Amino acid sequence: MDLTFSAEERAFEQEVRDFIAESLTPEMKRATALTPSVFSDPDIGMAWQRALHKKGWGAPGWPVEHGGPDWTPAQRWIFEAECARAGVPNVNVMGVKMVGPVIIGFGSPEQKNFYLPKILSGEDYWCQGYSEPGSGSDLASLKTRAVRDGDDYVINGTKIWTTHAHHANRMFALVRTNDGERQQDGISFILIDMKTPGITTRPILTIGGDHEVNQVFFDDVRVPVANRVGEEGKGWTYGKYLLEFERGSGIASAKLREALKTLCDLAESDVTGRAIEDPDIALRMSEVEVDIDALEMTELRVLSALQTGQNPGAVSSLIKLRVSEIRQAVTRLGVDVIGQDGLAVEPARPFYRLNHEPAIPEELLPVVPEYLNGRAYTIFGGSSEIQRDIIAKMVLGL
Repeated sequence: MDLTFSAEERAFEQEVRDFIAESLTPEMKRATALTPSVFSDPDIGMAWQRALHKKGWGAPGWPVEHGGPDWTPAQRWIFEAECARAGVPNVNVMGVKMVGPVIIGFGSPEQKNFYLPKILSGEDYWCQGYSEPGSGSDLASLKTRAVRDGDDYVINGTKIWTTHAHHANRMFALVRTNDGERQQDGISFILIDMKTPGITTRPILTIGGDHEVNQVFFDDVRVPVANRVGEEGKGWTYGKYLLEFERGSGIASAKLREALKTLCDLAESDVTGRAIEDPDIALRMSEVEVDIDALEMTELRVLSALQTGQNPGAVSSLIKLRVSEIRQAVTRLGVDVIGQDGLAVEPARPFYRLNHEPAIPEELLPVVPEYLNGRAYTIFGGSSEIQRDIIAKMVLGL
């Protein structure tokens, strides 16, 4: 899509390109291309976050008073598009795009002063404590309980599918502090130091062979009441606010477009036997490209709303739904494009640190794991069924 920018915006575009050329190392770029997981490993992703922070670009969506760069919607778009084209690392967004906005919106001055600078600099690495066994899409049924004991909460329970909990030093979690008439009542939003005694993290390997997610257990974990964000029992409100940012504050279309372009290049190469000559492959690629164009325009509308201080709202569910479906369409295409090479299995991780010759060309290594891991796209962050319910009620008024 050809967007017309002003001379000032073109100058900013060149500034972004210059910054990326100076800051993105070949090692970062290669590692990102060979990572089939949602986020880059911390040694790659946080190195990029530190470079952004040094430039003053660490939190594009934050208010200026908390470290945001005061970009216009066009600048934000340019930045995201250039990062996608360059193949920069997939930074863990749990801090900047999820808990950060909640702390800014509902946190105390002390919480803002303590946590926000560490999120910006990459000193703190966050994970999300939402889902539990039996409480995923029905998140309000969560049972992890925090009992008040003086100036502390004593937490017992478990969280599951906790992305990068094995790397994180902090978690934001929804816990039950009391019982109300509705399941949503009595839930509080708590910030937890992952080094607190009583926390155990156990790995879960995904079907793609990657260690992204974990189960985290809490056994009499004492957390200061001062770590609660906002009012006790209002965590469901804050949690929904956060999910709007998780689902709708990013610009996924640029990355999806680059993923499709990379796939097209593969399909046109001899490595895949010029799979692009298969008319079914060519047609499906065209269909995905049209879907990305439509997604791009919706994201631009949301970006404009965010710039005026609005939260994404229910349209974030529409974006989350379509991003998940398009991602899966791209990864399905990837498996079809590489054909029988998809039968090769490389269990070692990460791919960018392999010290032996893989059975298939290096650029093909992430294709099948991305497809397998991508089955979760329509589940995490709220399943597609939940998103359709929200769209029906909040957008269509049904």
